[in-house]
Amino acid sequence: MNFEIEIKLRLPPDVSKIRRTLRKLGFRVTVARSYESNTLFDNAKDPLGKQGKLIRIRRVGRYTLLTYKGPSKSVRYKKRHELEVYVSDASALEKIFKNIGYHPVFRYDKFRTEFENPSEQAGKVLLDETPVGNFLELEGTPRWIGRTARLLGFSQADYITGSYGYLYMLYCRERGLKPKDMLFTSQQKA
Repeated sequence: MNFEIEIKLRLPPDVSKIRRTLRKLGFRVTVARSYESNTLFDNAKDPLGKQGKLIRIRRVGRYTLLTYKGPSKSVRYKKRHELEVYVSDASALEKIFKNIGYHPVFRYDKFRTEFENPSEQAGKVLLDETPVGNFLELEGTPRWIGRTARLLGFSQADYITGSYGYLYMLYCRERGLKPKDMLFTSQQKA
């Protein structure tokens, strides 16, 4: 079984400092900053969301990735079963989902940059710039996550295990906004 183990860390609006810190620690960009469009699908009869599961279509450039994630099995870290496969036709996949009763329930945008330290194979750092703020995702073994978070100046109190959908709901609640989709405005996309 493939498991994803991760945490998120909230960052300030200016991410240049964290980029410099990552370079000083030996991390290198392995995937350049890319725009991602994500769509979560669910059905009304037996909602995946209530089970802690999700099905997502992610578009990055000319690539489309279908992802299934199971319920989280940890408290300190988000640990969940994950399966991913590249698909060649996102539109056809969306039609299949609709024909079997799955419909888009939440869309979210982000820019992502991936970093890895060539001397370590235990994890990776993902810098996500979203409409509701900037975050680091640390994916790897719990030991690697804890050590890397400390090296970056974070403690366990800073760990976020909520999804971007959850963070978006908090953002809207704090500002008295009606939740829709977490999408960039045309100015933010630039």
